[in-house]
Amino acid sequence: MSGGASYELRFGAGGVPRCRFAVSPLWETLSAVRALDRPGGPGTRLPWLRRIQVAATGLDLAPLALLTPVGGPAPGFLTPRPEDPYTRIDDELSRVRTADPALARGQLEHALTRTPGAAGSLRGRRMLDDPGRAVKELADLLELAWRALIEPDWPRLHDLLEADTAFHARRLSDGGPEALFAELHPHVRWTGSVSALTVANAEPGPPEPEDAGLLLVPSVFCRPDPLAGAGAPWRRALVYPARGAGGLWERPAEHPPEVLARLLGRGRAAVLTALEEPASTTGLARRLGLAPSSVSAHLSALRDAGLLTSHRYGHQVLYERTPLGIALAAG
Repeated sequence: MSGGASYELRFGAGGVPRCRFAVSPLWETLSAVRALDRPGGPGTRLPWLRRIQVAATGLDLAPLALLTPVGGPAPGFLTPRPEDPYTRIDDELSRVRTADPALARGQLEHALTRTPGAAGSLRGRRMLDDPGRAVKELADLLELAWRALIEPDWPRLHDLLEADTAFHARRLSDGGPEALFAELHPHVRWTGSVSALTVANAEPGPPEPEDAGLLLVPSVFCRPDPLAGAGAPWRRALVYPARGAGGLWERPAEHPPEVLARLLGRGRAAVLTALEEPASTTGLARRLGLAPSSVSAHLSALRDAGLLTSHRYGHQVLYERTPLGIALAAG
């Protein structure tokens, strides 16, 4: 781990954290706005940025950008805590629209003061003078940003985030917090002897009770460092980069290696090489542009040959390579 401030969350001696995973499309939307506002910063997905520039030029995202200070969260009412594992964007936007204007004003003021000159700007003063109007306008702008920036790619994003939560939920179920946090992120460390979670490069937040749970949220647009403590959008939460997010915007290879295609058949070879991260049938079908029924047949054949293994988590089945499958795909 690198130096600097760190955030520590304790769960009581010998305690095991009650972890809950969730996905937030609204958080991804606001994070995408941040990436657009700072295109050279961490968390930027350049292939996505190139594709989305045309849609983004038609939006005035300045009010939202003004409320996403560097090194700090946006106003809390813009990112309601996800209550369900796979929260719907309509539900999140509804909660934004019904935010208490008096509470929203305090959060707006806090966010604006973290960006030099923002509170005294024309936009900033307008928000603070009429927080009720600001809540409505910001909710409408968030919806426009969602429709333009995220919704066209949401099936792929959702598949990746859902696969991530299922993968880490299995790690937690099979090996406890030691297994989960050992590979979640290099800056995250679990100390079982004192039941404490430490996140490096994270500003400590206010004291919190040791018997509360932990919300874990994978993100495509999360910066390289996980967000926790004062930098997280929610209390007792850890936002971390989702597995495979770096390759999400890369198109799959037009053809699998020829020698592998001759051995397995072109369709099965394409499925095997695409499984760099655990994925579902529908996720692979979308990525490869194949019918789900064809991908399902290829997955079954590869699993029967000992090249893949599958695990069910709730309604979803994830496939991942076995050591033999990894070796074969690597040539």
